[in-house]
Amino acid sequence: MAGTIKKLQVVSYAVSDWQKSKKFYAETVGLPVAAFMNDEIGWMEFGEKDDVHLAISLWRGPGPLPRGAGGAVAIFAVDDTVKAIQELRKKGVKCDNPVTIPGMVVYANFYDPDGNRLQVAGTAPKE
Repeated sequence: MAGTIKKLQVVSYAVSDWQKSKKFYAETVGLPVAAFMNDEIGWMEFGEKDDVHLAISLWRGPGPLPRGAGGAVAIFAVDDTVKAIQELRKKGVKCDNPVTIPGMVVYANFYDPDGNRLQVAGTAPKE
């Protein structure tokens, strides 16, 4: 099935101070930069190539970044985000609708029985 979860790809943390967080993970912690879109998008991944990455994403609200509420988001790689969400919904899983960032990613959140947020993500179709 095209939407089947393949592997854990990224664990993502929302951050409120983008520049400070980039410096913390790259310089203070010493993680290698695996992917950097740009500062405007606010997405950066750290780790070794072909391994699970730790990502930071710029918090855009609403409101201030919630402290300790939800923490990281486990992101699973899929070939087809829409099909993966359809399959999860058939199994009774609560899912949000897929979101497309053109030229980058198609992702969608889904939730475990306690309401913890997880995510599936696949490459966005070529424009």
